[in-house]
Amino acid sequence: MNENNIIELKNITVSFDGEPVLDDLCLSIKDGEFVTFLGASGCGKTTTLRVIAGFISPDRGDVFFDGKRINDLPPHKRQVNTIFQRYALFPHLNVFDNVAFGLKVAGIKKEEIGKKVEQMLELVNMKAFSGRRIQTLSGGQQQRVAIARALVNNPRVLLLDEPLAALDYKLRKDMQNELKRIQRQTGITFIFVTHDQEEALSMSDTVVVMNEGRIQQIGSPTDIYNEPQNAFVADFIGESNIIDGVMVSDYQVRLDGRIFRCLDGGFGKNEPVDVVIRPEDVDIVETEKGMLEGEITSITFKGDYYEMIVDVCSFKWMVQATDEQKVGTRVGLIIEPDAIHIMKKSKYSGTIGDYSTFSDEMDQMAAEEAALELEEERGNANE
Repeated sequence: MNENNIIELKNITVSFDGEPVLDDLCLSIKDGEFVTFLGASGCGKTTTLRVIAGFISPDRGDVFFDGKRINDLPPHKRQVNTIFQRYALFPHLNVFDNVAFGLKVAGIKKEEIGKKVEQMLELVNMKAFSGRRIQTLSGGQQQRVAIARALVNNPRVLLLDEPLAALDYKLRKDMQNELKRIQRQTGITFIFVTHDQEEALSMSDTVVVMNEGRIQQIGSPTDIYNEPQNAFVADFIGESNIIDGVMVSDYQVRLDGRIFRCLDGGFGKNEPVDVVIRPEDVDIVETEKGMLEGEITSITFKGDYYEMIVDVCSFKWMVQATDEQKVGTRVGLIIEPDAIHIMKKSKYSGTIGDYSTFSDEMDQMAAEEAALELEEERGNANE
């Protein structure tokens, strides 16, 4: 057991009503890390958090804290505090008393309580709001109070279960920066749960990508984005074109009938693989200059770039570019070797990464909308 690991989960299995939620999950978390569990609803990330907190007992497997097995240790005896999506603040108490509540229950002396609460409110930039009642605070201010209350008892680990989900976009951004600052300043291990990929990548030291009760990949935000281990991770972390390919040899892959240079090796000769190419890594050029040729079938303006679907031999690519194009234009695509990432085939291969569905859905919705408008016009004319 690594002495730097504050938490270790070994072979954790949890089922609800006979349905597996966590399936033989193993994970180590280092002391002082900012770790994020990332995945869609139902993937098991919140259940994992609750196992660490002690709110759920695993059907099988062990939970270790500082090398000691804590399966039978109740939540209030674990050196862990939790902040939920609903902050569970006491509406009848002011800010100071909310933060002080746990210290009072623990029998801490009044003078020490005052000092600790003041320190925590200063840490979260809420010192001036000490006497305010909870109902008068904004969502972001309430969250800061919840953080101060969770930290005032000096937990070794802080668990955060989608605490930013109820905030508007700008406030979420502000609070992401605040949480990073507080974690760095206190050195406490933060374990954060979110379904938001951008949030996970921008805040974390380590990202744990989950699906169907299993860990799909663990790594730094850069590794998770640039080196996904399977098609699910590649598709879930940002947009990805995932194409069937064949490794001709080391550093050469065949896709769409053409051989491309890449930076990956170690695969078997003529081994079928998944080829991942991010939309921002594809360059649009004139058809005669392209490695591939296709037709633009849809364009969406995203503010600082255009998101385009390009039909190349019936495979729909997503391409992001700053130059405006027109639907129906035939274009060439250039893909450099460092833009190509090769992955082993997995259970997710062939199910995601092609934007045909995306494009067809848009076309179908547009057709249905046009049909409805036509019916309304005919109805009005008959009246």
